[in-house]
Amino acid sequence: MDEELERLKKERINKLMEKAKEVQTEIEVTDNNFEEKVIEKSKEIPVVVDFWAQWCKPCLMLGPILEKLAKENKDKFILAKVNVDEAPLSSQKYGIMSIPNVKLFKDGKIVDEFVGAYPETFVKEWLKKNL
Repeated sequence: MDEELERLKKERINKLMEKAKEVQTEIEVTDNNFEEKVIEKSKEIPVVVDFWAQWCKPCLMLGPILEKLAKENKDKFILAKVNVDEAPLSSQKYGIMSIPNVKLFKDGKIVDEFVGAYPETFVKEWLKKNL
């Protein structure tokens, strides 16, 4: 009984350690942490920022595409999700007039962007061109 319990504990610890090693591919960003999570982080790895809203149907179509590509390219960029309703200052600062609005930050600066919901092939090409 004790051996089985010990084996299960070790197995659980190993699973938790593997999960901890996984690279975070997506982060939620607010007005309070935009500088840290996007600007500063983009100095280490490119950050793709998805400005979106829950009520925006095109955003809900584009979101899963960006999330899938972030997982597939976890060593190349991080996806930052900014809900425009919850981050009005960041949205205003970056001139968000229409959503979905996607901006790529490198070294603290926007290097490219697109507005609208596009198919996965377009987003892949956009990433390939910019990464």
